[in-house]
Amino acid sequence: MKEPSKVVNMPDIASHAKAQVAGKLDWVGMNHIELPVFLDGPGGTRTQTSALVSAFVDLARPEKRGIHMSRLYLHLDRALAEHSLTPLALRHLLRDFLGSHEDLSTRAMVRLDFDYMLRRKSLVSDNTGWKSYPISLIARLNGKAFELEMAVQVVYSSTCPCSAALARQLIQEQFKSDFGNRDAVDTENVLQWLGSEQGIVATPHSQRSAADIRIKLAPSFEAFPFVETIDLIESTLKTPVQSAVKREDEQAFALLNGQNLMFCEDAARRVQTALQAEDRITDYWARCSHFESLHPHNAVAIVTKGVEDGYQPIDGHPRGWVE
Repeated sequence: MKEPSKVVNMPDIASHAKAQVAGKLDWVGMNHIELPVFLDGPGGTRTQTSALVSAFVDLARPEKRGIHMSRLYLHLDRALAEHSLTPLALRHLLRDFLGSHEDLSTRAMVRLDFDYMLRRKSLVSDNTGWKSYPISLIARLNGKAFELEMAVQVVYSSTCPCSAALARQLIQEQFKSDFGNRDAVDTENVLQWLGSEQGIVATPHSQRSAADIRIKLAPSFEAFPFVETIDLIESTLKTPVQSAVKREDEQAFALLNGQNLMFCEDAARRVQTALQAEDRITDYWARCSHFESLHPHNAVAIVTKGVEDGYQPIDGHPRGWVE
């Protein structure tokens, strides 16, 4: 005699039991799921990296106790193993979420957090090095309405304009003290003075800084603009941090900082101007944080596109709003 299936005889409380207290739930699912993902890169390259994934559906039936979380995981595992991350792939994934919960849910959401690695050329020397950019992708399907959001962080250097002006004043005073009582000033002596610690008595303070960007993308695009967005922000701010650095690169970096003195307000307006010109971006939220070397606190400026009612993040939480 054939033994009955153990699966058939197993209790399924989530499917058959009624809710202890009736009520609809906005989102139910899992977060921080560890999964590999495939990323399409420049020149048709394809790389694999690890990601933390969050998968959710709503629970629209107030009398039902729970959803089928294992179904969400299995859809994720299969979809991410077969396809690179594209807007279309995420849209199909969310349809599968809803298809497996058609009696329970009306909307679905997925978020993926991972690091995007790019090899970047040094400023002057013939070297390259790797840089890591934190990326988040958030997609939501509500009926037929598909929304898509991308977040990225770009790290750069900022030199304080106020500090630079104060440093120049001290250098002027030192020059006047060392050369002010002379009838004539020898060029060679001045050159040596300028190259000495005695001459350049003060330097402006600089600090590592970060631009955190969240953008809503027109959902018709075939690929995510990872590299394009990173390049846009770095070229706009002009002082991205470097990886492989020789002395000539460090000197070039010092020149870039000197030519791009900026408060956090300046940085935010630069980012605003760049994002405002991108047709593919329907809305954005950007925060420029300068991790002050003078203060124990940070200087922060936040800017949005100016859409009515303000920027509304898909997952309901602006990344790092108060961090």
